[in-house]
Amino acid sequence: MSASEKAKAKTEQTVGKVKKEVGRAVGNERVAAEGESKEAKGDLRSAKEKSKDALKD
Repeated sequence: MSASEKAKAKTEQTVGKVKKEVGRAVGNERVAAEGESKEAKGDLRSAKEKSKDALKD
C-alpha cells in the first residue's frame, strides 16, 4: 500500500470515527451520519489499497 494512500485512509477513518462519536454525544444525527460515511470511505480506501497490494504479489 502506498504510504500516502495509507495515510489518507487512516485519516479518513479517524476523522470519521471522531465526528460520528461527537455527533452522537451532542445528539446531532446529521453529524453522526457524516462521520459514519467518512469512516466507511476510509475503510473502502484501505481495502482498495490492500487488494492492489495483493494483486502485485
